[in-house]
Amino acid sequence: MNLDFLADPGTRWVLAGSVLLGASSGLLGSFALLRRRSLMGDAVAHSALPGVAVAFMLAGYRSLPLMLLGAAVAGLLGALFIQAVTSRSRIKEDTALGLVLSVFFALGIVLLTQIQHSGAGGQSGLDSFIFGQAAALVGGDVQLMAVSAGVVCLAAILLFKEFKLLCFDRGFAAGAGFNPSLLDALLMALIVGVVVIGMQAVGVVLMAALLITPAAAARFWTEKLGLMVALAALFGAASGAAGTIVSALGVRLPTGPLVVLAATAFFAVSMIFAPRRGVLAAALRLLSLRGRVARENILRSFYELLEKSEGWDAQLGAEEIAAKRGDRPATIKARLKRLAREGLVRIAGSRYSLSEKGLHKAYAITRRHRLWEMYLMHEEQLDSDHVHRDADKIEHYLPPKLEAELEKLLEFQGREMKLPPSVHSIQAGEVR
Repeated sequence: MNLDFLADPGTRWVLAGSVLLGASSGLLGSFALLRRRSLMGDAVAHSALPGVAVAFMLAGYRSLPLMLLGAAVAGLLGALFIQAVTSRSRIKEDTALGLVLSVFFALGIVLLTQIQHSGAGGQSGLDSFIFGQAAALVGGDVQLMAVSAGVVCLAAILLFKEFKLLCFDRGFAAGAGFNPSLLDALLMALIVGVVVIGMQAVGVVLMAALLITPAAAARFWTEKLGLMVALAALFGAASGAAGTIVSALGVRLPTGPLVVLAATAFFAVSMIFAPRRGVLAAALRLLSLRGRVARENILRSFYELLEKSEGWDAQLGAEEIAAKRGDRPATIKARLKRLAREGLVRIAGSRYSLSEKGLHKAYAITRRHRLWEMYLMHEEQLDSDHVHRDADKIEHYLPPKLEAELEKLLEFQGREMKLPPSVHSIQAGEVR
């Protein structure tokens, strides 16, 4: 890859600004996501637009610090309007978000149109605040963004413990002596700060995506808030760098949308490949669970057939088990081979028998099945012909503690089962 474009000072400024914006957005977006205030960033971004226009009209020229100040004031007013509407009326927050977003954005468009018709719009460049124009960032803009992003991130880090309480247990935060309303207002102020920082780079339309997407991607990888915040900042910074580099390679595409698309790519990869919460991991767990349930059902059917046979070491054919399970013999044979690899089944030609380990396992599964059947019949007053299917499902998920409680409630100690000598003295939960 040719990196000669990095020699251009303008490209380096854009790269630095995008990285700073992505990192700060990911950090604050984590708290917004956990507070279920993700769309608040969208509303604040749209609310900030009239502040930019008013600041330009008052100054009479394009001053980035003044316009960012105007955007911050308008964004805070939008957030206050949303809170006022939800707290003083029956209107829910999502309705208030849509109302404030549309009204403020419409007002901003009207003011921008008025500026363009005034004759000063040609030099204003205010349309960049709508869709973003990261390529227009210069050294002074990036320095201002760096200072602002540093202040916002430092404040979020210093208030990490308080924001953590606010996100997970507002009541406990109040009991610990914190003011949840004040903390909520501080969090909203920091979100407004991030939105204002990013308006010139990605615009009001895409700012919400940059605030939400890195945090949502990080959520797939961890359950610890500290690590989630760090990952969100990392994903945001990497998205900023990737979007800028792709744009600078000569593809003639705007930097802001490319940054958002890069963040979306991180989200897609996280959603699919995250080790615990990802779609692929969930699918593999589901397949594993289905396989385990199918094998345990075979062991229970095997045990029930042995109860009616001449001895516990009797050999059965796959066809006999298939007939009891209502399944195909070929499927049963494949699962019996898997059970044999696990040391639960012995294979002698076309006949199968349970090993001692398999007999213990089959006894435990059958015991849980009948325990749950008894509970449904005696405690839930269900007919005996209606409990088998429910017991067939729950037997695989019955934890030892609940099994012991059911056993005590029903006074069930295995007397209702025909027990092989090798497992006659086994207590509940010892073989699972």
